[in-house]
Amino acid sequence: MHTSGKQGRDRFLDIVRAVAILAVVVQHWGMPVLSYADGKLSTGNALATPGWWVVTWLSQVMPLVFFAGGAANLISLSRAESSRSWLAARLKRLMIPVLPLVAVWLFVPDILRGMGIPEQPLQVGGAIAAQLLWFLAVYVLTVLLTPMLAAAHRRWGLKVPIVMLAAAVLVDVARFNDLGLIGFANAVFVWMAVHQLGFHYTQGRLGSLSRNAALGMASIGFGITALMVAFGPYPASMIGMPGAPVSNMSPPTVLLAFLAIGQIGLLLAFKPQLNAFAARPNLDAALKWIGPRFMSVYLWHMPALIVVSGIAVYGLGYETPEPGSVLWLTMLPAWLGACGMVLLGLLRLFARFETQASGPASTAQTPQLVLAGLAIAGGLLGLAAHGFAPLSDGIAQGPVPWVALATGGFLLAGKQIPVTDLGARLLGRAVSVTEVAQLKR
Repeated sequence: MHTSGKQGRDRFLDIVRAVAILAVVVQHWGMPVLSYADGKLSTGNALATPGWWVVTWLSQVMPLVFFAGGAANLISLSRAESSRSWLAARLKRLMIPVLPLVAVWLFVPDILRGMGIPEQPLQVGGAIAAQLLWFLAVYVLTVLLTPMLAAAHRRWGLKVPIVMLAAAVLVDVARFNDLGLIGFANAVFVWMAVHQLGFHYTQGRLGSLSRNAALGMASIGFGITALMVAFGPYPASMIGMPGAPVSNMSPPTVLLAFLAIGQIGLLLAFKPQLNAFAARPNLDAALKWIGPRFMSVYLWHMPALIVVSGIAVYGLGYETPEPGSVLWLTMLPAWLGACGMVLLGLLRLFARFETQASGPASTAQTPQLVLAGLAIAGGLLGLAAHGFAPLSDGIAQGPVPWVALATGGFLLAGKQIPVTDLGARLLGRAVSVTEVAQLKR
């Protein structure tokens, strides 16, 4: 049985996480096709170019994020004094990097409006800055369930992800038979199944597969994915495309779970080489640098894109060349470099919140922590769905209620609050929000 990580950091997991976050960043920076005219920002997707869907089979790395997260969660949970202390620490660790992003973007839309930025680009920017918070909302729910999922893993092993995959298939059947909203249940089944595979890397056979077995796993995963695309209702692209009637990503389809099996198997087949590569001094230093900043890189890479796009596209009239053309290939490194420089500047300002996160241990009990996690997830999901809008448009209709919900959850995860005081505080906040909404009317 593989038990990687109990005596130290697992380089393979470190490099999987680093590859995943860098793939997310490069894809998000490289795929926009932008132009501006007559007060409107036009946005397209370079990966919508015919034939480029194949890139998404490797660049869609959210499955790897949940896989590595599952392994890391099980390792850290096994080291924790209790599941309660682990849960409190994880909620704090996940939410602290969000606070500066929210604090800045509460006011950025009004500042940009005051500078004369037209409404449509303003709405696009506010939506882009918040849209990736969906991942964090789902991941918080995953963290809440991790102690139970770990117990299920110890008792039933591979049966747990297999049952989740079966449930995801049934959800997709219902979704493609005129029950579209039920598809969002796969935000739980698909990502939890992949998260569970991370458990089997840490405490199971995945961590010690031979190369042939890992390549077999990759072949099965990619093979099933190809068959489902060829003969099922699934699009070939693993990310959502503008105007496409179906997205494999929003909500996730079971296809992403089979894609995860393929990607994980492919990486495991080259695990010895990846570990040797990660052991090189320069790369080891890079992994140690990015490791404590994963969330900050994820949260701030889209604002970096907004800054570069605002200056180049809106300010200087730059238009993205035809994807795949010589000019596009020539300009892409400069575009990525500009975004990278802005991101580094943002990290110098805001990554300290993540790297220096500390404070007294939480005294909140488990029911309160669960309530806190649900509030955080609900607030972040609301922000992802609605984006950051100018406060001058109305507080009750904008991001403030969602920010208050997520921030309230963060505070709730700290100090224990008696049940009677907790009810009174929640009631008081609800009354305050209602009063504000009435005043705005």
